[in-house]
Amino acid sequence: MHINMNEKLRNLMDKANKFEKMSLEIKKCKKCNLYKTRTKPVIGSGSFNSEIFFIGEAPGKNEDILGKPFVGRAGKILDDLLKSINLTKEDIYIANILKCRPPNNRNPQKNEIKKCTNFLDKQIRIINPSIIAPLGNFAASYIFEKFNLKYEKIGLIHGKKFQTNTSFGKIIVIPLFHPAVATYNPNKMSDLLNDFKILKKIIK
Repeated sequence: MHINMNEKLRNLMDKANKFEKMSLEIKKCKKCNLYKTRTKPVIGSGSFNSEIFFIGEAPGKNEDILGKPFVGRAGKILDDLLKSINLTKEDIYIANILKCRPPNNRNPQKNEIKKCTNFLDKQIRIINPSIIAPLGNFAASYIFEKFNLKYEKIGLIHGKKFQTNTSFGKIIVIPLFHPAVATYNPNKMSDLLNDFKILKKIIK
């Protein structure tokens, strides 16, 4: 038991060291022009040992100010959704496709996604989750392409379970609506709650 605990501690420290190194890279990154207009890069947050990795789109105004993902209105909805399956943000890991806020919260551009997702790929490898939950079309389309899954619009595939083999083991992908949809269409909240019930069943 002591060996297992030591191994877990070493594994956690190794992950923390890798994240610290990557965080410095992100803070210095100038691969696209978003670094010029950001306040703080939003790297990610949560448990390094989580089996669930949520992926959002890009930081918004509040995230850009605080340097943390999902702290605005959509973040409050995500808190409620996680609470509905007895989880908190401390139990999961969450990051965005883009680490810097696009001006006026516009959609991510293809060249920005291409230049930024190497950081997301590193995060996925370090966390090594068994479940990836992309939130919304941008995150889902990227993950489906990355893992060679056939992608359809989020309205058709949300809440469905997809399994893929990767170089670091089997991963279940369960695409979900982005929590922000419930801020302008409250009726979507019931879909989100139902999808999180499905996610709960998948969690070991």
